[in-house]
Amino acid sequence: MKKPNPPQVECPTCDTTVIWQASSEYRPFCSERCKLIDLGEWANEEKFIAGQDLQEDEDKPDSWEF
Repeated sequence: MKKPNPPQVECPTCDTTVIWQASSEYRPFCSERCKLIDLGEWANEEKFIAGQDLQEDEDKPDSWEF
C-alpha cells in the first residue's frame, strides 16, 4: 500500500512550497530567516489581528507611585 503524500503549504513569507512533516523544522516557514522576518513584522505592528481597541480601566492609575 502506497503512503499518502504529506500535505504541502506555502511559506507565509516567501511563498516557497513547504512539505508539512516532522523533518520540516520551521514549518509553516521554509527557513529560520523567513520565520524571523515574520516575527519582526508582528513586533513592528505591521501585522495584527483585527478587533476592537481595548479600553483602559478608569479606576487604575496610569503609573504606579511608591
